[in-house]
Amino acid sequence: MKIVKFIVCLLFGLMFINAGLDKFFHYNPMPELSEEQMKVYAAFGTIGWLMPLVGAVEVIGGLLCIFPKTRALGAIVILPVMVGIVLHNVYRDPSSVGITISAVLMLINIWIIIDNKEKYNALVK
Repeated sequence: MKIVKFIVCLLFGLMFINAGLDKFFHYNPMPELSEEQMKVYAAFGTIGWLMPLVGAVEVIGGLLCIFPKTRALGAIVILPVMVGIVLHNVYRDPSSVGITISAVLMLINIWIIIDNKEKYNALVK
């Protein structure tokens, strides 16, 4: 079970590292976007600091999720980004495969948080 947990967390972390680095270097091809999605993307682009901030959070959170000692912190760092991804897919493109992928990633994130719940005890006392 320990190996499975490590592999799932490694892949989860690598996905976020890849997504974060793409926000800086733009190496992944842009998918076909609807007119509404283009407007949303353009709006995000006008806020010059937003995408670099999200990218940095994704890279840092992804790195933290890979290592067992920092996994609990990484899951909390990634959580707001993950909520944004899920909400975006639910409201902007509910028919796409992105909603399935984001739901699976959200479940993995929640599982990591629940699996490390004892590490959060000091925060809620």
